[in-house]
Amino acid sequence: MLKFENVSFGYPNKNIFSKVNLFVNYGEFLFLVGESGIGKTTLLKLIYSDLKPTEGDITFEDFDSKKMENRDIPYLRRKIGIVFQDFKLLNDRNIFENIALPLYISGVKEDKIKKRVFDISSKIGIFDKLNNYPYDLSGGEQQRVSIARAMINEPKLLLADEPTGNLDPFISLEIVKLINEINTLGTAVIFATHNFDIVKKMRDKRILQIKENKLFEVKLKI
Repeated sequence: MLKFENVSFGYPNKNIFSKVNLFVNYGEFLFLVGESGIGKTTLLKLIYSDLKPTEGDITFEDFDSKKMENRDIPYLRRKIGIVFQDFKLLNDRNIFENIALPLYISGVKEDKIKKRVFDISSKIGIFDKLNNYPYDLSGGEQQRVSIARAMINEPKLLLADEPTGNLDPFISLEIVKLINEINTLGTAVIFATHNFDIVKKMRDKRILQIKENKLFEVKLKI
């Protein structure tokens, strides 16, 4: 589904990745670990084409970084859901409108939008919050809204960029469980975190560590 072949990337004063290879299959759950600033967010941005590799090739299903044009990027992102640490919700829109935003942008009909928002909000546990605004909700509830918005297009891949970074330990565990449930329904997940306690609680998952501009497979003792 997702493949990196000899991918390199860097900023003018800092090299981030050097000839990185990666393969993620349909339905897989992968932890991406490393200290803050090491390149986790950069790798995710390369996947959803917010950044372009300086060398190598990234393919996701039929999309190829070497062949993609700017007009192709919105179609790529409809197949990839993204969850951010800081939620990125619109405070002037209610929860229904925040979740539905990707569907509005895609031109989906109003009746289908309503059905899909009702369905996903029920599954995520925020159906009773649809008329509220983001500032009415707790941090954990806002992250659930962010997850619902990421899943509204039924993506093949969910990218979670430090999704528990602003949450307390108990709420963090609830969010991790929710993302794991999404994965069990068939959506592949790449979960970026510097919190190794979360990874230890799900030690059966595949783990990749960013270190010295490379990706290394990590095995935890069960």
